[in-house]
Amino acid sequence: MGPLSVDLRKRVVAAVGEEGMSRRAAADRFGVSIASAIRWVSALQERGSCAPLPMGGDQRSGRVEAHAGYLLGLVRREPDLTLVEICDRLERVRGEAVSPSMIWRFFDRHDITFKKSRRTRANRTGPTSVSGDGDGLKVNSISIR
Repeated sequence: MGPLSVDLRKRVVAAVGEEGMSRRAAADRFGVSIASAIRWVSALQERGSCAPLPMGGDQRSGRVEAHAGYLLGLVRREPDLTLVEICDRLERVRGEAVSPSMIWRFFDRHDITFKKSRRTRANRTGPTSVSGDGDGLKVNSISIR
């Protein structure tokens, strides 16, 4: 559910300011919560407007985006770094402490992935016996996580 209309907010604030109603009485009259009436009157006094503030969205990515050039260059020079290593570098070099998830979201926004490639091709089956006499069980190539 989104914020209540600016018109309703203005009517509640006007009832408190112009008609001298208490916040509780104005809330009851317009069918809103007492807490909302209190917040709207306070917002008008503090900000000069009872209009709703933007909802949701990213609030902290600016911290990492300020270092975008450094991070993108670092990954270009050293593509095998882990997210934790990138965090450590960013803190050591730039003094910005961030979490690995924050770094992951930064690279996700920039369409950069860290897919690990297999070093060797997986065998379909392989003997489990050391003696090699063929009595060992065959190993299935399905990995279980």
